[in-house]
Amino acid sequence: MRAKLMTVAFVVAVTAVGCGADGEGVVVEGAAPAAPYSGPLQVPVKNLDEDSPRATRIESGAAGRALECDGEIYSGGGSDRWSEGDGGATPAEGLEAYFEIEQPDVPRTGYREERREGERVLYSLDVQGRTKVAVIVAKDGEGRPGWGPETSASCDPAELPESFTDTQWYEIWTDRDGRRVPITTVNTSVGPEHCDWQQAHFLSTGQGKDGRLYVRDPAGVLPPDALSSPYDGDVRLPADARDTGYRYEDQELWLTDDDPAKAYIRTPDGVEAWPEVNDGFGCA
Repeated sequence: MRAKLMTVAFVVAVTAVGCGADGEGVVVEGAAPAAPYSGPLQVPVKNLDEDSPRATRIESGAAGRALECDGEIYSGGGSDRWSEGDGGATPAEGLEAYFEIEQPDVPRTGYREERREGERVLYSLDVQGRTKVAVIVAKDGEGRPGWGPETSASCDPAELPESFTDTQWYEIWTDRDGRRVPITTVNTSVGPEHCDWQQAHFLSTGQGKDGRLYVRDPAGVLPPDALSSPYDGDVRLPADARDTGYRYEDQELWLTDDDPAKAYIRTPDGVEAWPEVNDGFGCA
């Protein structure tokens, strides 16, 4: 499955199993939404050689159409083949097989059957009545014996329940009005353990050619040639710095147009300058 993640190669996402409220199961009882998805449950899937919301929507078929995202679609795609015995005997077991086969970074509990049509069933994970994760399971597809995932899609993690996102690798920021910001716009994360960079903290802004990666590295765990300039934990905020409005706990993100290779983090204790990580740098 293709996932539109705004990370750098060495920042590794670790999948955590999210738990639903009160220990609810993978599929929960309940009525379908007031306005269930009414489109086709089977839409031809075409794989495109690009990383964009448009490509993800096309690659996720009917599941992508069933989403009700506030922003852009985040991840989605068709399922790979699996072996005899990997699929389920029922649609609900087919949903469970989705988690075992695909290992997606989405909650594993709290799904409802939204619609059934022939040998396809749409399961949705709703937040405030809107579908944020959609999984279409089908029976006995080509190279997919039994019930299992056919297509799936999800909105940006910022739209998923906090009980799930609080267990994940990313830290979700808010805007000046307190609304959660997509992680494709801004996110922070602890450095990867396999690189022994846990003492560093990374800040990702934007995506694609406009994306930048900054780092807080007071312990100097990254080599100097990895950074555009040294980290500085006590600086004066430049006169031309602008408040982005993005917040994480007591941190404020400030940026300047004159020196985009630095991000300024203001806290009640002062201002830090986080340097940009040089393009192409990573760890084995």
